[in-house]
Amino acid sequence: MEMELNAGQRELQAEVRAFVDEHVAPFADEFDRKERLPEELVRELGARGYLGGIVPEAYGGRGMDALSWGLLCEQIGRGSASLLSILTVHSMVVQALVKWGGEAQRSRWLPRLATGETLGAFALTEPEVGSDAGSSQTAARAEDGEYVLDGEKRWISCGQIAGLFLVFAKVDGQSAAFLVERDTPGFSTVPMGGLLGFRAAMLAELHMAGCRVPEENLVGRAGFGFSHVGGAALDQGRYCVGWGSLGMMQGCVDACLEYAGHRKQFGTFIKGHQLVQEMVADMIVQTKAARLMCHHAASLKERGEPSLILETSIAKYFTSRATVKAALDAVQIHGANGCREGYPVARYLRDAKILEIIEGSNQMQQIIIAKYGYQEHILAKRKARTDRTT
Repeated sequence: MEMELNAGQRELQAEVRAFVDEHVAPFADEFDRKERLPEELVRELGARGYLGGIVPEAYGGRGMDALSWGLLCEQIGRGSASLLSILTVHSMVVQALVKWGGEAQRSRWLPRLATGETLGAFALTEPEVGSDAGSSQTAARAEDGEYVLDGEKRWISCGQIAGLFLVFAKVDGQSAAFLVERDTPGFSTVPMGGLLGFRAAMLAELHMAGCRVPEENLVGRAGFGFSHVGGAALDQGRYCVGWGSLGMMQGCVDACLEYAGHRKQFGTFIKGHQLVQEMVADMIVQTKAARLMCHHAASLKERGEPSLILETSIAKYFTSRATVKAALDAVQIHGANGCREGYPVARYLRDAKILEIIEGSNQMQQIIIAKYGYQEHILAKRKARTDRTT
């Protein structure tokens, strides 16, 4: 069921909604054309404490509860998927440090990440390696109290402007995660453009050639890279994407209700046409279902329930798929107007497709969900046999 918002959560929701309506949504198409978010907008995220939303208060963050963080992601996703992407990868670095970073790492970096003085980026994907993270070709070797990294990463959101990168590499065949600062010798970035969606997310390729980082920049330990550090970050990313997808779905609903209420065809407003009503009705129902899933994941996250991983995957999978359908129908309702700038639905459609790919493609989510389903089925059968014999 949908969680009831407390006074603080309602205040945050209204605050972020007003921020998005004034500073984000009206300019999102322009951001896409320029393939860049304004520096002042990103700074404002830090000034308002949004970048430090999940940073513990002890390190200068807002220490938001799970539902508050979800409400923030929902509103940002409604305004701009590119801005949501920046918030998502930044929070993934934060989550990795909170859960697996040493105290020295947390004390140094979390206060900077909380204010936006430093932006974080998550660097896992490579040119020839997407979802198969175990086949990473980026290598690191220990040498004279440092690690030397060699390799490339691609499709890194915020990669053009981030100051701190969480980079995954193999050390003696074991996955490991490293903190790499932008100005590290041997480290460079190349902007990526011409994307289908998330055009303003400032993606980049990362190049490491003899990139030397101190031993203390290893997060956790070798062997814990993808399974532990990356797992914590990706779970956080899926949570953000699920809520952000919900925001985009709500954006589609709002745009269609507005458009259908003043657009006339055959002498009547199209909101009275039954086939339009069918699409709008499905959109509303799917949005409500997605909201329930996101609230359920928030409830589990707040309680620290083990089933959170599965339910977050389910929420991300359902909402991202439903968002693509909502965006397709939104463009259909807008007709030719839905295929050009000036209406947000064309951008929603391009961005929605990306939601099905990032932070683990929907096919990967299907694998996760199916495996859990089989496991639960086997456990249920064993329990039933035990109950019959006792």
